[in-house]
Amino acid sequence: MARMICPTCDFIYDEFYGGPAPGIEPGTTWETLPEKWHCPHCGEPKKGFEKLETSYDKED
Repeated sequence: MARMICPTCDFIYDEFYGGPAPGIEPGTTWETLPEKWHCPHCGEPKKGFEKLETSYDKED
């Protein structure tokens, strides 16, 4: 599952947990979020988010 980070405020969208807004259930993938979705903390558009690389995302 992917994790995406807002470059403005460092809010992390984690597909495992979903979103803080109603209707964004746990397991909701980044690709299925509406294009009009934005950071719930600062308003950064979805297109501005970056993939958060973590050690468990990488194959050793």
